[in-house]
Amino acid sequence: MIIVMSPHATAAEIKAVETKIAELGYKPHEIEGVERKVIGAVGDERGKDRLQSLESMAGVESVLPILKPYKLASREVQAKDTIVYAGGVPIGGKPIAIMAGPCSVESHDQLLTTAHLVKKAGANFLRGGAFKPRTSPYSFQGLEEDGLKLLDEARKETGLPIVTEVMNPREVDLVARYTDIMQVGARNVQNFSLLKELGKLKKPILLKRGMMTTIKEFLMSAEYILSEGNRDVVLCERGIRTFETATRNTLDLSCIPVLKKETHLPIIIDPSHGTGHWDLVESMARASIAAGADGLMIEVHPDPASAFSDGPQSLKPEKFAKLMESLKGFIKLMGRTLD
Repeated sequence: MIIVMSPHATAAEIKAVETKIAELGYKPHEIEGVERKVIGAVGDERGKDRLQSLESMAGVESVLPILKPYKLASREVQAKDTIVYAGGVPIGGKPIAIMAGPCSVESHDQLLTTAHLVKKAGANFLRGGAFKPRTSPYSFQGLEEDGLKLLDEARKETGLPIVTEVMNPREVDLVARYTDIMQVGARNVQNFSLLKELGKLKKPILLKRGMMTTIKEFLMSAEYILSEGNRDVVLCERGIRTFETATRNTLDLSCIPVLKKETHLPIIIDPSHGTGHWDLVESMARASIAAGADGLMIEVHPDPASAFSDGPQSLKPEKFAKLMESLKGFIKLMGRTLD
């Protein structure tokens, strides 16, 4: 339910309403509006009729049902787009966020070389995996904490905020000590124990869509994080599994306008995983910006042929620089900026 407060509601009246919501067994979530405050009451829907009694409390203008199953992610609760800040850099709003770097952190030289080159080309985030979920247990699984330390060093040298994946609820605190954005990979999009732990953090979460996850299921996963109190969630489309075999996945660019209609959360696109081929990344990146995406995640490696993982879809630094140059017109056309 949504409790709409009067424009003249006092702090004491708002506090009283939140206390009553908690007494009824729901979690209150304050949402700042332009003219008034709205409080979302989230919990077991079977008892939602009890919340109608809040209409009689001082300072309450109305109590309205939330029709979408994803309550806090829905535009019914918040019409204004959310802007998530990570390391002082915005994701959402006018600026386009560019997250670039290798699939896996492999060595000091590999990561630091890439970090400096992607920053020079215009990236404003460094991405790199220290913990790597792989289909085969015999594939490279990442450098783990050593990889996190290298990411931290790259951040100190370049000033780029870092994005890296967390796979296990037991590793949340460890990864959180090093990173600016916690990434949830496609395979963990419905790892609800992990999502709940991330919801307790005060740190941005990048949530990747699963290979066979519907948009509704995707937003319900975001809801797990939001319902625990963490409002800084960024959605990421990285391709879904279809019958097509010409590409690694099928990049669902139609999800951009759908998500823009359904949710206030920012959305970025990963054309590297979405296509699986480096020579398709540039066109899909341009298409993503033209369709209204808030940012891109691009895999870049100084020597893709020797990459420990995802070499075929990684751009060489010079190709990434060319891509960044080609995006400027699309970004300007969409009324966005590349800061």
